[in-house]
Amino acid sequence: GGGSLGCQTLYHLAKLGVTGAVLLERERLTSGTTWHTAGLLWQLRPSDVEVELLAHTRRVVSRDLEEETGLHTGWIQNGGLFVASNRQRLDEYKRLMSLGKAYGVESHVLSPAETKALYPLMNVDDLYGTLYVPQDGTMDPAGTCTALSRAAAARGAQVIENCPVSGIRVRTDDFGVRRVAAVETEHGSIQTPCVVNCAGVWAGAVGRMAGVKVPLVAMHHAYVVTERIEGIQNMPNVRDHDASVYLRLQGDALSVGGYETNPIFWEEVSDKFAFGLFDLDWDVFSPHIEGAVNRVPVLEKTGVKSTVCGPESFTPDHKPLMGEAPELRGFYLGCGFNSAGMMLGGGCGRELAHWIVHGRPEKDMYSYDIRRFHPQLADHRRWIRER
Repeated sequence: GGGSLGCQTLYHLAKLGVTGAVLLERERLTSGTTWHTAGLLWQLRPSDVEVELLAHTRRVVSRDLEEETGLHTGWIQNGGLFVASNRQRLDEYKRLMSLGKAYGVESHVLSPAETKALYPLMNVDDLYGTLYVPQDGTMDPAGTCTALSRAAAARGAQVIENCPVSGIRVRTDDFGVRRVAAVETEHGSIQTPCVVNCAGVWAGAVGRMAGVKVPLVAMHHAYVVTERIEGIQNMPNVRDHDASVYLRLQGDALSVGGYETNPIFWEEVSDKFAFGLFDLDWDVFSPHIEGAVNRVPVLEKTGVKSTVCGPESFTPDHKPLMGEAPELRGFYLGCGFNSAGMMLGGGCGRELAHWIVHGRPEKDMYSYDIRRFHPQLADHRRWIRER
């Protein structure tokens, strides 16, 4: 898969000296989910491991790739603002600030008045405070994946587009252990002891080729882009966890999105949906609009320029799927990122590369390890959906 995780894993494998690594993409780079992602990067999460993963992604997209290739990833450092509409949320953000300080992430807890001075268009009447991270930002999916593939190719890796995988050949060794033997495509086969499944919403189909269970579901995930807003330029991106909405700066407009509370499942995942979109269901999306208007009231009088509703993969515990599948040696997963594949891609791509080359990741990746799921639940469709 040639999305964020596929390109990041290829890049980090090449940096570790794996010169024969090959990325196979059924259509073109970024097709599927990556091409329409918002590209947000928030540096602070409640887990110390995730803070380190996010920090590495930021280094790769804001510095390393441009130094190595001369290509711009589209990185825009306009800052991030988490808003707290209750005391418990503000206390959580204070803990995040303390965690970030230990890892060198600059952040500041702001009062409502300070928040208003920073973001004049924001309604702060119902806020207890905010957490401001000045070095958060956004990246461009196409620019990032192009730079990653260029940097990987310079180290001997290869990217093959328009090359669908038709099967994965498996062998049983002398000890009765199933192992990856080859990848089959319509253009021929590639002998390899290692496959990394970075196929996003199609990861389940790739897993079935090898008899591997992949516990994720595909859903409709959306955002809208507004018309021009006077005075919005250079404002930080905003995350309102209680309203489950984000506001991403997009030039002189905003992208508005969030996590759907009553999502629409993509029941029949189509192979022919490389750059496809769904019709936006306004009944499902309306809570995000309401939350956004409450936070930035000028949006009530601002038109919608475009809508984006594409496929995204989600897992039962909202954590990615990584590591070697217990059913098949040499079959690794890098999928199920719950709409965080761009921001976690750099850190997780590096950990996957270490997992493959050295037999284990550098960091404690248990919360992402595919082995955390009981085998009987890994393909239990009802259990996965209800989570």
